[in-house]
Amino acid sequence: MLLPILAAVVTLGLGWFLARFAHRSIRRWLPRVGGSAVTIAPLLGQAARYAILIMALITALGFLGIPTASILTVIGAASLALALALQSTLSNVAAGIMLAWIRPIAVGEYITGDGVEGVVVEVGLFGTRLRSTSGLYVFANNNRIWNGPITNHSREPRRRVDVDVTIPDSANVSRAREALLGIGTTDKRVLANPAPIVFVKDFGTSTVTLEMRLWVATPDYRSALRDLTEAVKLGINRLLAAGVGGVAEVKEGVDPHVAQSGANTPDLTA
Repeated sequence: MLLPILAAVVTLGLGWFLARFAHRSIRRWLPRVGGSAVTIAPLLGQAARYAILIMALITALGFLGIPTASILTVIGAASLALALALQSTLSNVAAGIMLAWIRPIAVGEYITGDGVEGVVVEVGLFGTRLRSTSGLYVFANNNRIWNGPITNHSREPRRRVDVDVTIPDSANVSRAREALLGIGTTDKRVLANPAPIVFVKDFGTSTVTLEMRLWVATPDYRSALRDLTEAVKLGINRLLAAGVGGVAEVKEGVDPHVAQSGANTPDLTA
């Protein structure tokens, strides 16, 4: 009896080693292929690990004289019982497979959906790891991400920047539009196509709201939004302080330099 027991122990030890080696190798080497391999590598690594461990267990029990057919029958019955008891957990596995197959998200992309927000770090077999813009660790069940709407802030090559500016009704709208267009077109991050535009978005009894729309490459979105918002504020201040449109100075009662857009937009550069 010592020889079968020894063979079973060696098989389990070898299986554990091979499972760990396969898991690490897939996660380390598969991402070098590039593309979607970076996203599916953790999931494939975990699947290979569990498959090798199960095969090693079946082989070890075979060395102990337990018929393979009986082992498969027991495993099948146990799997059915676990499937019924852990339906939500297995649904996470199915959701993880679908996320890796259809690829609505990928490692390094910033996503939001169903209360989940952050940069994707890993799509695993049971859950997805993310990193928030403040550097927090976020773990979400695959089922939660898959069953809800997903907004991917990084997938498209370009994004639109909107900056709203409120000026006094007495100010010269044409001169304000020219000033805003000058600020937008001089920034090297702003794309020429589509061309920047400025238009009257809204107006009240004493104010007019202008909106500047321009397009930038997605990686430049957040930095361009911050810089252009500040540049617009300073430019409108100079315009009004110069007395254009009958306004001699920037008055405290009317806030002519409110430039606000995308305050809750994620920082894609984090």
